[in-house]
Amino acid sequence: QVQVVESGGGLVQAGGSLRLSCAASRNIFSINSAGWYRQAPGKQRELVAHITSGGTTNYADSVRGRFTISRDNVKKIVYLQMNSLKPEDTAVFYCNADIKTSYLSIIKNYWGQGTQVTVSS
Repeated sequence: QVQVVESGGGLVQAGGSLRLSCAASRNIFSINSAGWYRQAPGKQRELVAHITSGGTTNYADSVRGRFTISRDNVKKIVYLQMNSLKPEDTAVFYCNADIKTSYLSIIKNYWGQGTQVTVSS
C-alpha cells in the first residue's frame, strides 16, 4: 500500500522560510497532479497550492507571491517553498497527490498524514 509522506515542517519565526516535501513511501511510477492543503485549529482544510502533471500552478490568494509549489519528476517529489511566513500560516499542512503506482495501474488519489508548521510572532 502506498502512503504519501510529508516532511519539512517545524517551528519558524515570522518572516522565515520552510520547504515542505511530499513523496511516496515506496517506489511508484509517477505523481500526476498534486496539491498542498492546510488546516488551522478550528478552521476548514483549504487548498494552498496546486500543480498539474504539466507543471501548471495555482495558489490561494493568501499565499500567492510567498509560496512556490514545484515538482521533481525524476525524484517524484512535490515541494512547497514557503517564504515570508506569517503567524496566520500556522497549520497542519497536508499533501494530496494523484499517483500512478505502476505503468499499467490506474491513477489513485492519496492524502498524507500532515506536517505541522508553526510560525511564531
